[in-house]
Amino acid sequence: MNHELLILISEAIAVYFLVLFSHSMRTRIGLAPYYALIGSLTAVMVWTTDAGVSVQFAGMSLWVGSTVFFTALLLGVFVVYVFDGPRATRIAISTIIGVSIMVPVLTMVLQWQIRLSGAEEVNYFPPQSLRIYSASIGAAFADLIFLAVAWEVFGQDRFKVRLMGRSFLTLLGVLWLDVILFSTGAFYGSEDWLSIMTGTLTSRFVISLFAFPFLYIYLRWQNGKKGVEIENRPALAILREFSEVKLELSLAQQEIERRKKAEREKESLIVSLKTAMDEVKVLRGILPTCSYCKNIRDEGGEWHQLESYIQKNSEAHFSHGICETCSEKHFPEFSESLNDGVR
Repeated sequence: MNHELLILISEAIAVYFLVLFSHSMRTRIGLAPYYALIGSLTAVMVWTTDAGVSVQFAGMSLWVGSTVFFTALLLGVFVVYVFDGPRATRIAISTIIGVSIMVPVLTMVLQWQIRLSGAEEVNYFPPQSLRIYSASIGAAFADLIFLAVAWEVFGQDRFKVRLMGRSFLTLLGVLWLDVILFSTGAFYGSEDWLSIMTGTLTSRFVISLFAFPFLYIYLRWQNGKKGVEIENRPALAILREFSEVKLELSLAQQEIERRKKAEREKESLIVSLKTAMDEVKVLRGILPTCSYCKNIRDEGGEWHQLESYIQKNSEAHFSHGICETCSEKHFPEFSESLNDGVR
């Protein structure tokens, strides 16, 4: 075994352990540092892949970007989905895809800056291929979605696949799917397309055998911890999560509009009530009244007749009549004749 292969194996072990250890700390420090690690590994994966760093072993080319960093990202998304659910997985996928897009753009900017300065181009910033990058990003997105779907499919009761077989088949399936999608998207039509795909499929099988023990041991360890268990979800749970997020956003927008409408109606009602209160005049407090003529004194000290004061300070109006007592007192003749007519 040559030194390059030993270094590659050591790098893979170190990065796999780092990813899984970081995920195991989520209950103490949350998932934010884990997402940061995922983003950093994605950037390193893109750089090493562009640089073409590889190791030859048994007639196979083991690319550092694929063997170490891409496989570590798969393990990372794998354990996030299993233990933290589709929502956390969506954040991890978005991080990986976002950084995968950002790094090529940053590389192009650096190359442009180097050309403007008149300096010679260096190998730190290898030339870009839009087709290869597009195939890589598309394949990565499909791989991570397929990982979640395959995990749930193999976990269904009708297949009766145990944890060991379920995790290995899912890991191998994702690695092989990535080869098919990436090789077809990047090299289809070239003379080397079939040979590249065949050789890479073989190397990915070797990688799966190497990475699988890390994944399986971690799954068993986490599943045995108190309060942590592997949940069986619908086969399309990860895809349904995307649709649920859109639905939640739509419902939230509808709720916002409903509340705005209710607020406008409330404000209109308040204005109407204020207008009504302004129109209503109510007499309150102590009214200074003359003991003899019953006139009322206002705040300015002037005296007013009872009828005029009330009409001025309220919405009441007076119509005059005469009660029976006053009729007998002031008009006795009229009262007697009226009473005789009644009898």
